[in-house]
Amino acid sequence: MEKTIDENKQGETLVIPQKKENTKKLFIESYGCSMNFSDSEIVASILNKEGFNTTQNLEEADLVLVNTCSIRDKAEQTVRKRLQKYNAIKRDVNPKMKVGVLGCMAERLKSKFLEEEKIVDLVVGPDAYKDLPNLIAEVDEGRDAINVILSKEETYGDISPVRLNSNGVTAFVSITRGCDNMCTFCVVPFTRGRERSRDPQSIIEEVNDLWNKGYKEITLLGQNVDSYLWYGGGMKKDFDKASDIEKATATDFAKLLELCAKAQPKMRIRFSTSNPQDMHLEVIETMAKYDNICNHIHLPVQSGSNRILKAMNRLHTREEYFTLIDNIKRIIPNCSISQDMISGFPTETEQDHQDTLSLMEYVKYNFGYMFTYSERPGTLAERKFEDDVPEETKSRRLREIIALQLIHSEFRTREFLNTTVEVLVERESKKSNQEWSGRTQQNIVVVFPKENYKIGDFVNVIVTDCTKATLIGKAVSNANN
Repeated sequence: MEKTIDENKQGETLVIPQKKENTKKLFIESYGCSMNFSDSEIVASILNKEGFNTTQNLEEADLVLVNTCSIRDKAEQTVRKRLQKYNAIKRDVNPKMKVGVLGCMAERLKSKFLEEEKIVDLVVGPDAYKDLPNLIAEVDEGRDAINVILSKEETYGDISPVRLNSNGVTAFVSITRGCDNMCTFCVVPFTRGRERSRDPQSIIEEVNDLWNKGYKEITLLGQNVDSYLWYGGGMKKDFDKASDIEKATATDFAKLLELCAKAQPKMRIRFSTSNPQDMHLEVIETMAKYDNICNHIHLPVQSGSNRILKAMNRLHTREEYFTLIDNIKRIIPNCSISQDMISGFPTETEQDHQDTLSLMEYVKYNFGYMFTYSERPGTLAERKFEDDVPEETKSRRLREIIALQLIHSEFRTREFLNTTVEVLVERESKKSNQEWSGRTQQNIVVVFPKENYKIGDFVNVIVTDCTKATLIGKAVSNANN
């Protein structure tokens, strides 16, 4: 749940420029969080060198891969339905087609998919994508293939990802893999392994390369970016064993942010996701210091109740979270803040729910990602707690959380009325081909008449109207950025 799920992108098929010499067809579909979509770019880059061009025509594919998510039961059920469709086409239309499962669900259900249900030919975990050529060769020889070994070192820092379905303006840059925060509701530590960070030099090289290719904004990506720590390689948990020189020269997230901001002063820098227990003042101060670091923080809290936070193994209290919010507002007054929230965690009472609503009233988030609790097999919560909150109670509490968030979203959006905002033009508006759509530094969507501006421009826009979540305005000039 730490990584936000963009419902509009679920099941997106990926397309990259075709190589004339490539003769095989790859159909790759992604579900889940931004990390999964970023990983699919890595997979496509690896297989592009192995003779595969991408296709959006499922029936003609030689290899079908689905990059999966285990965060919620809904995601797993959706993938199962897709696998049934793949296999129907394999049976009736294209018997040579090979089907594979990638990512978190692959790691969790490896033997079930291959041996019990026999619905896939290969299963590849999040740390084994470099082994894909070998695994595909095994499948071609008529054998099932599996590699779900979780690595202590793999960061894919040496792979230059292709940019799939990209607008050519914004891109993800992965900086960490895995997670050490054992939140009891979360499968990520089990499906993606222990936390390790990528060499900052390789990150800066990727950022520079993206700028040279015309990209104007990057998002530094990790399960918990604030926990980033590079001391020459290895897992974060082993930092105490590092040498004195390694500790003295280590790069934490605040330093990495500064390196990125300095490397490309005209490029917008975003990051996701943060964990309240790991976000330090240095990060907030670095954001305030550099104009090109966007003033938006996604800061999942999950619950406003201290009792539930403790049961979730969130290593912060409600009061500590308030202090962090106060520091953000003091140091970066115009910073937007978004949330993740779970309703109906085991043992949650009506008072716990009211504590969540009162926390939301204190913060007044700009927007949020809100879900009912979904018990995930293998998590600590599944082993320790009975899923005892009735579904109708979960749903009612979620409706109240969403209703309050809509009020706050409108309140925060209206704060921008009659102000001038800097917008990075990303695409044509969904509702009108006469308007551009882009985002402010605060991650708020803005639409305005196209005039002579183009995708990739930074534009100053006067906000004249708004909906609950979108700003409407008129361009006045190119921004100095």
